[in-house]
Amino acid sequence: MSTDVTDKSPAAAPPGKGGPAAGENLLQLVLGGLRRNMRQYGMLIALGLIVVLFQFWTGGDLLLPRNVSNLVLQNSYILILAIGMMLVIIAGHIDLSVGSITAFVGAFAAVLTVQHGVAWPVALVLCLLVGAAAGAVQGFLIAYLGIPSFIVTLAGMLLFRGLTEILLKGQTLGPFPNGLQKIGNGFLPEVGPNTNYHNLTLLLGMVLIAAVVWQEVRDRRRQQEFSLDVVPRNLFLLKLVALIAAIVALTMLLASYDGAPIILIILGVLVGGYGYVMRNSVFGRHIYAIGGNLPAAKLSGVKDRRITFQVFLNMGVLAALAGLVVAARLNAASPKAGDGFELEAIASSFIGGASMSGGVGTVLGAIIGGLVLGVLNNGMNLLSVGTDWQQVIKGLALLAAVGFDVWNKRKSGS
Repeated sequence: MSTDVTDKSPAAAPPGKGGPAAGENLLQLVLGGLRRNMRQYGMLIALGLIVVLFQFWTGGDLLLPRNVSNLVLQNSYILILAIGMMLVIIAGHIDLSVGSITAFVGAFAAVLTVQHGVAWPVALVLCLLVGAAAGAVQGFLIAYLGIPSFIVTLAGMLLFRGLTEILLKGQTLGPFPNGLQKIGNGFLPEVGPNTNYHNLTLLLGMVLIAAVVWQEVRDRRRQQEFSLDVVPRNLFLLKLVALIAAIVALTMLLASYDGAPIILIILGVLVGGYGYVMRNSVFGRHIYAIGGNLPAAKLSGVKDRRITFQVFLNMGVLAALAGLVVAARLNAASPKAGDGFELEAIASSFIGGASMSGGVGTVLGAIIGGLVLGVLNNGMNLLSVGTDWQQVIKGLALLAAVGFDVWNKRKSGS
């Protein structure tokens, strides 16, 4: 005898018997979906609330087109670092050296282009290779010699900060070639007729909307094919509407100013590429495996040492890219560049949903965490809040995010 257990929805109450209204059903569905996916949506909702609050407190200055553009430019290098740091934390490690590598690569780029006249495209490739080498050395020490990542990267933080001072001899060096400057400060060129908006930015916005909708629908269908839990249909549609509205708002704001910054395109490529790798590739699944349960991953045949080595090599490359971006934005290399960047990247990852124990986190979460910190910084600057109180508020935000992670794990019994 077989029993049909596919339909678990409760029967509708007879008329006049106090059954819930359709509006109540929808509300319960939304709230239930949010509770089941709190880790995924919690910080996204928090980001929206922070934006709304600072938009009100600043009298509308936060979402002025010029300020939104500056917000992207000012936080681009932290977001780049946060992507790499999220992978490191998911794998169960930490990297304290990224700020110093950022400064060192910026100094190396200045020495190549300013002092020795190396063409900026060649200098860019060499700088990325230097970052890869730095990450590879640290990855080798951690993965194959078994030295804790905290110790190795702490040593790297001191080492590369000292090398930066040696390269620059304690002085600021610049300016950079125009082509390199555009990586940190440039905007997409204008094309087409005069519409009072940046046409290419509008086109990219439409392409992004189509890509996001396709990806979300595709992921949902794949989850259903494998009988995985999916968010309720109404909540999924609400999520799509919210995503489209956010993209349209950002597109219109940027298009009404100078258009999309070049670094935003680079960030978009990184988020799309790394997001795909972490969701769909063997490499991504292995990163989650070694961070979530290393002994089980080893028994399953995961090459944990190789994966760890590659994660730190990747972090070195992204730190080098961030170093080029920050140097290009400042149009100079400074011995003090990158101070505190490692803490910002780590905080962005944890605020964005990473777990202290590893095995949990997403690339999009790292971006959301970085944006939370970026909006806090920008909003408090607009309100003329002192740097002392800014540090207090950001520290409380990090503490709240980690505390929420601990509470959520205890509640779920994991």
